[in-house]
Amino acid sequence: MSVSKTEFQKFLDGELDKLKGVYYPVRAGMLRRAVIRRLSPKKLHPNPDDEFCDPAVGPSYEIISRYVKEYSRNNQFSHKEDYMETDINDPLYVERIRPDGYMILNGHHRWAAALKLGLSSLPVRIVDLTQEMDVKKMLKNAKHNKRVSLDLDEIVFTDREDEAAEKPLPFPFSHIYRERVRLGIPALFHFLNTQGYDIWLYSSNFYSADYIQRMFLLRQVLVTGVITGTGRNGLKNAVRKKLMEMILNHYQETVHIERMSVLRTNTEKGVFEDYPLTGGGDGWSTQVMDIIGAMNRHEEA
Repeated sequence: MSVSKTEFQKFLDGELDKLKGVYYPVRAGMLRRAVIRRLSPKKLHPNPDDEFCDPAVGPSYEIISRYVKEYSRNNQFSHKEDYMETDINDPLYVERIRPDGYMILNGHHRWAAALKLGLSSLPVRIVDLTQEMDVKKMLKNAKHNKRVSLDLDEIVFTDREDEAAEKPLPFPFSHIYRERVRLGIPALFHFLNTQGYDIWLYSSNFYSADYIQRMFLLRQVLVTGVITGTGRNGLKNAVRKKLMEMILNHYQETVHIERMSVLRTNTEKGVFEDYPLTGGGDGWSTQVMDIIGAMNRHEEA
């Protein structure tokens, strides 16, 4: 592959020109996502919306050179604090596109290093980012005129050692769904299902919506909608804004649950309410259920 900055930039510009006005994302499907774990760098395409492809920012050739050295040594980074936060063995997140191949969602510098070395394959994780047609289908299946929204990464999942988590799912699902679900979340979701709320989860990370929905279905609770890839390298701003508007316009009331508060907005009545929570502890989900239960009793009175 290219050995100089100028040659690689020409190659990158050519790849972006090939995609312009031609590519669009398509669903990969659960089986494809489960089976394909490695792909040739030649099947991967740069993401035009990533800063790697932005002429004002562009690739860091110093970072590419460091990855080249690490791939050549086939070892973990010895200086992770200097530029690098990603192990070379971590997968690149990619999205299937037409007419062929996969769009890189993160890992452009590792891709460039692999091309330069002529590596035959890279570890990947294929995901299906939420698209407009997915949201339309979710809204069609929605059952209520009010919803609850939660941040999947900050509220639903936990990686804190001081925070209790639900027991893992039984084998073999425990090997598929490895995320730690915060203690009380399934009980909270069950309560919301019975109280007439649709549940919407949001994540800046790269999950497939059906992966998350099935995870909770296995815990016998329903999640109406999942919006993933809301971070910088995920959905385009215009796409993200349109999806949010579609959802907001569908519901009369939204209750947003955060770590330290429950926020309630009723667009029809022009009501905004903020209920504080103590935050951590095993009683967090109970506090949320008490607040929402009180809201509903007040409405019925």
